[in-house]
Amino acid sequence: MTSMVIIGAGPGGYEAASVAAAGGVDVTVVEETGIGGAAVLTDCVPSKTLIATAEVTSTLRRAAELGLRHTETFEVDLDAVNSRVRQLAQAQSDDISRGLERKGVRLISGRARLATGAPGHLHRVVINDDETIDANIVLLATGTTPRELPAARCDGERILTWKQVYSMREVPEHLIVVGSGVTGAEFASAYDSLGCPVTLVSSRDQVLPGEDPDAAQVLQQVFESRGMEILSHSRAVSAIRDGDAVVVGLEDG
Repeated sequence: MTSMVIIGAGPGGYEAASVAAAGGVDVTVVEETGIGGAAVLTDCVPSKTLIATAEVTSTLRRAAELGLRHTETFEVDLDAVNSRVRQLAQAQSDDISRGLERKGVRLISGRARLATGAPGHLHRVVINDDETIDANIVLLATGTTPRELPAARCDGERILTWKQVYSMREVPEHLIVVGSGVTGAEFASAYDSLGCPVTLVSSRDQVLPGEDPDAAQVLQQVFESRGMEILSHSRAVSAIRDGDAVVVGLEDG
């Protein structure tokens, strides 16, 4: 039987494992942080869940415009919002794990590295420095990690990557989002809808530089009409903690 080791269990890894196992391959998947990878645990699934909550919040804020009156105000419990986001992401991760195990895929939690010494045409993988597996095929599907600026080291409290943002327990008094691509635009829009003042720092002339320019222009106009501050042609070079605040430095001083 052909054997296969997959390092990384994001969409590329777990889909490959599912197809290979269905084809009779003996599959082992090694994943360090959780089945589903960033797409399920810290990226696509959580961000879309957050956006759905933000859309409801935005609609409630416009109730009076729609002819609806309410006698009590509402507030955003960000701790509860993010707790729900994490629970839904974990539920999907668990569902993927069960599906792989039903197909006979072996799941190992930990880190893996390639090593020499495998016999014949096999490839050797060392897992957690204490287990060795020789396989016919090795698939590297390790995904990506957030890029940090040397002068903006993330501390998980005030300076956050997109993987850490779901740990916030309160809506910030002011949120600065560095980067106006899809991920940055999503978080800027969501937190703006949750009632948080947002400044979006963009090194380009408008948001979503890699997308259709006409659509991006419309989106930027919507952001600005809602009161979001967008700093175009501005490149962030630093982010420094100052007590309970963060000072973001731009290239132009």
